[in-house]
Amino acid sequence: MKRELEPCFRFSAEAVAIGASAGGIDALFTLFHGLQPPVQAAIIVVLHLPEDHESRLVEVFASRVTVPVREAQPNAAIAAGTIWFAPPGYHLLVERERSFSLSCDPPVLFSRPSIDVLFDTCAEAYGNSLAGLVLTGANEDGARGLARIKACGGLAAVQDPHEAAHTVMPQAAIAAADPDYVMPLAGLRRLLHTVVRR
Repeated sequence: MKRELEPCFRFSAEAVAIGASAGGIDALFTLFHGLQPPVQAAIIVVLHLPEDHESRLVEVFASRVTVPVREAQPNAAIAAGTIWFAPPGYHLLVERERSFSLSCDPPVLFSRPSIDVLFDTCAEAYGNSLAGLVLTGANEDGARGLARIKACGGLAAVQDPHEAAHTVMPQAAIAAADPDYVMPLAGLRRLLHTVVRR
């Protein structure tokens, strides 16, 4: 695994799947800071939230970034150049024809939406044109899914646990997936901004 981008780094993503839990809002603010159109990939995010609360993620992030921010809806086509958030209380799945679907299946690792579920379906849909990022969090959701992304030829990256607000999620992802990159948020931000523009 690498700690910084090489000068010859080349990867073009059709989609970027991001998973975060505790501490994830602040981490995502850092990751998206300065992201400007044109963005040539879809950015799809699962952030663990209480199921019984209305999500305000779209409203909060739309006021802080200059690319469109939407909540994923069933059967919606996955448009590039947009940040998509999973709605609370449902698993978010990506279909092979590049559309969303939602599931009420039981929680995975106590979480619905589950990062693993999103990552697994993204890996099947996008293969080697997918980048997966695991950020701060207090459970192991996302580790198995990130390993699946890498097995399907995608790029796998994890926030450095030493700077994460909660270390369990990035540590589990490192152990399970042997990611291509383990970097602080500043490095992940450069990686994200690079892969969505190539």
